Amino acid sequence: MVAAAAIEEGKPAAAWGAVLSMALCVAMLIASEFMPVSLLTPMAEGLRATEGQTGQAISISGLFAVTASLLITTVAGTLNRKWVMVAMTAVMLLSLVLVAAAPNFMVLMIGRALLGICIGGFWALATAVIMRLVAESDVPRALALMYGGQAIAAAFAAPIGSYLGGLFGWREVFWALTPIVAINLAWHVAALPSLPANRKQNFRAMFDLLKRPYFQRGLAACMLSWGSAFTMFTYLRPFLERVTGADVTTLSVLLLMLGCAGFIGTWAAGRFIKGNVAPFLKLPALVMGGATVGLLLLGSSVVAASLFMAIWGAMNTMFSVIWMTWISQNADDVPEAAGSLMVAAIQASILVGAMLGGFLLDGISIQATFIGSIVLALLAIALIGNGQRLLKPE
Repeated sequence: MVAAAAIEEGKPAAAWGAVLSMALCVAMLIASEFMPVSLLTPMAEGLRATEGQTGQAISISGLFAVTASLLITTVAGTLNRKWVMVAMTAVMLLSLVLVAAAPNFMVLMIGRALLGICIGGFWALATAVIMRLVAESDVPRALALMYGGQAIAAAFAAPIGSYLGGLFGWREVFWALTPIVAINLAWHVAALPSLPANRKQNFRAMFDLLKRPYFQRGLAACMLSWGSAFTMFTYLRPFLERVTGADVTTLSVLLLMLGCAGFIGTWAAGRFIKGNVAPFLKLPALVMGGATVGLLLLGSSVVAASLFMAIWGAMNTMFSVIWMTWISQNADDVPEAAGSLMVAAIQASILVGAMLGGFLLDGISIQATFIGSIVLALLAIALIGNGQRLLKPE
């Protein structure tokens, strides 16, 4: 019966190969976006630029991601979503080639800007595509599987990139990603079914969605939750160095542990997030905020720090699944518009959270940065309550 219903709605009954292809794309996007963090110094030296300049060139991807997430559904118009996703993956491949071969700083910036377009475009459409690949009851499990790619990249991209960069050079690390993305591109073509646009998208759909009170509250709560997370996470390294007293080896182990804990979160998301999503909405702010409190109070101990970082890392991968499931259940009539707004909101809140954390760090202390993160988490929890006010009316 489920298979028949799925076919009638134009949803392949078992498009798990396509979901896996999307998961690989997520892993490559996250790896491409954050790999330069571990290669910043050699990249700056190779391009005869300062580390500050190279860091700004890297951050430009975030700006283009926000812009692309807001524009993609309108620009794509009535194009088949399969070919839009294929195009986004092709843009990622072009970006990697430009970065790997960059003869100067300007070409690097162009490559990173193209990656930002791919990041914003992919994430804005990803949830809507997943909703069309599987039956409604399987959407949370499919989202968890897709975000498994995020856990893999978060756990291994930075340490492997740093190691290979030291052995072979930073350009070779980016060249090594290109055949994987090329395979992913071919996989998309083979596995994704035809996904005709349901209707012509425009900005009116976003504005109409923003007029819904429950969606306004949900978007604000999500932004507070993400802002809280990245106010802390962006400055986790200086905390571990100054408060925990971690050396380079200990730091690497702790960060790897945080990333690997994401696999637990991915498994838990696929197993437990079912039916009504309301009870889960406050979990990210509650658990990650609680872990931040634990680090603030007991972070001088390496053992305690590792425990709270593992808790934070596990919830970090559940975070996206929970809120994208909320979209799939509460903006199912305009999932692409909802995805665009959500991605833009997340990128903006990450940027603001990082700015707030940096201001508190430079102006007061690293402890003040963590306190700022906790305050944002408390505001998110208060706004969410039991989650019912964030659900669409029956």
